[in-house]
Amino acid sequence: MFQVPLLAEVDFNRDVRPILADHCFTCHGPDPKSRKAKLRLDLRESALKKEAFIPGKPGESEMVHRIFSDDPDDVMPPPGMKKPLTSAQKETLSKWIAAGAEYRGHWAFERVERPKPPEVANAPQISNPIDPFIQARLKKEGLRPSDEASRERLACRLSLDLTGLPPTPAEVEAFVKDTSPNAYEKLVDRLLDSPRYGEHMAVPWLDYSRYADSNGYQTDGSRYQWPWRDWLIDAFNRNLPYDQFTIEQLAGDLLPDATVDQKVATGFNRNHRINGEGGIIAEEWRIETVIDRVETTGATWLGLTLGCSRCHDHKYDPFSQKEFYEFFSFFNNVPETGRLAGQSSNTKPFISVDTPSYKAELARLEQALKEAQARSRKSESEVRTEVQAWLPKFRQQFAGGQSLWHPLEPKSVKSTGGATFERQEDGSWLPGGPNAAHDTYFIRAPLSGGSFSGILLECLPDARNPNKSLGRYRNGNFVLTRVLAEIHGPGDKRTPVELVRREADYSQKGWDISFVNNGNKGKGWAVDGPTRRKPIKALFLAAAPVEFAEGAELEVRLVHETLSQHNIGRFRLSATGAPPSSMGLGGPSVPAAVLAAAKADTPDAQQMQVLTQYYINAVAKADAWLAAARKKLED
Repeated sequence: MFQVPLLAEVDFNRDVRPILADHCFTCHGPDPKSRKAKLRLDLRESALKKEAFIPGKPGESEMVHRIFSDDPDDVMPPPGMKKPLTSAQKETLSKWIAAGAEYRGHWAFERVERPKPPEVANAPQISNPIDPFIQARLKKEGLRPSDEASRERLACRLSLDLTGLPPTPAEVEAFVKDTSPNAYEKLVDRLLDSPRYGEHMAVPWLDYSRYADSNGYQTDGSRYQWPWRDWLIDAFNRNLPYDQFTIEQLAGDLLPDATVDQKVATGFNRNHRINGEGGIIAEEWRIETVIDRVETTGATWLGLTLGCSRCHDHKYDPFSQKEFYEFFSFFNNVPETGRLAGQSSNTKPFISVDTPSYKAELARLEQALKEAQARSRKSESEVRTEVQAWLPKFRQQFAGGQSLWHPLEPKSVKSTGGATFERQEDGSWLPGGPNAAHDTYFIRAPLSGGSFSGILLECLPDARNPNKSLGRYRNGNFVLTRVLAEIHGPGDKRTPVELVRREADYSQKGWDISFVNNGNKGKGWAVDGPTRRKPIKALFLAAAPVEFAEGAELEVRLVHETLSQHNIGRFRLSATGAPPSSMGLGGPSVPAAVLAAAKADTPDAQQMQVLTQYYINAVAKADAWLAAARKKLED
């Protein structure tokens, strides 16, 4: 009988499996092509059938005899493998056989069970279920616990653990001074509520899921994958249950009535690298991306190296090549081409995701549209009442024959860039002096008429402008970036007026009037200064007239912030209070029948119907402007 020394208690997964995997499975494992003596040590039934060991009797077991043998023809592992067992490893295997040679499944397939805390006698205070494990190990190693950490150090450790950031001095001081029994719990709750918690927790998951904002090949062009990253951070911050966390990332798009967020979650499967090289074989790279998903899902959720089974049965884990491609089939139905269409785009399929600012602006416009539609749906009697109140002002504005544009007579015209302004006989203004890189003209003028709805800007050629044209730049051009209007009432009350409609009778190609006030400082309205030497008009209208009190003044700002020194030359401003829906560059567009009905002292039923219909259409046009603005935002 062969005598062997025995160790303390042995755990199969912790102590035995690593030895077998590293020293034995190459020749006696899952791979039939490299298996020797038809012996599998990864399966207990196979090992017992081949009598590799006798449970409970290490001295009578062939395995023990072989691992302790000095005969080079008998010893295992064979000397040619150059992987000899250490004395400790031999003793571990012997102890395992003596204890019955029980096997346990791979940890990745084992159900997680909560262990029972050990009983520790004469241990310091135990405040949570983890402490007994630590105390038991310290006692076993002959060590004593360290002194309790100071509150300052505890706050720092906790903050780093939960947010990845050190606490501020104020946060540390608040925790130190908090003498309540649950001060620590309150600090934990506050850190868990921090947005930084989700960011910190997401970092390792971003690594696991191979996240990147670029494609990873050749020029490494950018791609827009950050909505999935934000979904991940938010999932941690809202404490999404792990099962739902898994389902949404692997198959969120397959859920009934899947939300946009659930579809975004499946971006986990699209984090792979993308090859944009022109000569690739599309199907080859499509297959590569599918394999990438199999391998990443296996490593991330199963803790297994499934990639080994791509080419052969797994040598160490219980997976066959056939099973690899069965798993492969789950990911093999994404309608993608495997080819990148452009170096700065995402590959199909993809979805458009609204940003928070987009959603907020869309909600604002939706509300404005609903309010405008509600006005247009008022009953006939309500509309008639409104028409009666509206008709006198309409008569004054349209039926009297006078112009609806009233030239502004500014009290002051100033420049942030130091330009000076000279009034011309026709009421226009000619800038002189310094021509700053990016100038803003401030025009302040009294208002009359009780309502304001828009501005008419006339740009006039002048021999004193460069190239006898319209702008102050050396070739005679200008680029207008923004036009802002603000009404100053009594008590310095200020009312900004949003100018939503822009029209011009001429725009340079690629520099349209629509670029004014669109939020892009890199664009604006230009007029072909080198060749354009004719007057040009542009109007800027609000969605509806704004009422103001007597004595109000209008401040207009002409902002040039696109190209250097591209400032307007000679200009003239006029204002109107007429309904914007009736205004255009050619003047008011009011049908003759409406004007005739308005001139009647007492409109008859037919004339009243004409006026009512015109009023309703005018309100509807205001709604249309809001709808058009909404559509432009969506596009």
